[in-house]
Amino acid sequence: MVDKFVGTWKMISSENFDDYMKAIGVGFATRQVGNRTKPNLMVSVDDQGVVCIKSQSTFKTTEIRFKLNEPFEETTADDRKTRTVMTLDNGKLVQNQTWDGKETNIEREITDGKLITKCIMGDVVAVRTYVREG
Repeated sequence: MVDKFVGTWKMISSENFDDYMKAIGVGFATRQVGNRTKPNLMVSVDDQGVVCIKSQSTFKTTEIRFKLNEPFEETTADDRKTRTVMTLDNGKLVQNQTWDGKETNIEREITDGKLITKCIMGDVVAVRTYVREG
């Protein structure tokens, strides 16, 4: 279940994120900020099974609430309006975003106690690594 993702996570590394942002169409100025930002992720689940993922940084805080396998409208940190579906696939929490005829996937999985996030757009893959706080 999603329970293993619950907690507060601090980013410790980010690889290839600029190329990923370029691939999804993020402008230069926003990419500059995105490259310098090291957000914390807070993941929680309520009694109804609604999952909340909050990304918090000095630059911007975003929050999505969803139930697995149920499409919802998302406004991303770079202000894209996407149709998003979250699924659990072999222990990975997979976020599929579609907008303007484009599609990207964000895969989150726990490996060796770390939260590994892969942002995938075509053949461009960014990897962001988080460790649990507390």
